[in-house]
Amino acid sequence: MTTRRFFTVLTLVVLLATGFIAGRASADQPHMQAALEHLRAAKIELEKAIADKGGHRAKAIALVNDAIAQTERGIAYDRRH
Repeated sequence: MTTRRFFTVLTLVVLLATGFIAGRASADQPHMQAALEHLRAAKIELEKAIADKGGHRAKAIALVNDAIAQTERGIAYDRRH
């Protein structure tokens, strides 16, 4: 095998491996990722709402922040185990 052909094959293998890893990362835990996106969207909507809700809006934002943090921790935990 010539040196040029070797590097061509090596480049192809690296590109395929990178594509596989990138595809796996984007498909990583699709339900948890979807939940995280929904939680972030909910937080944005709550933040846009008028603050006069007897403290319930602020409490809801705090709970959504906690849910976002727990979801992120769950995704990180699954990636390590």
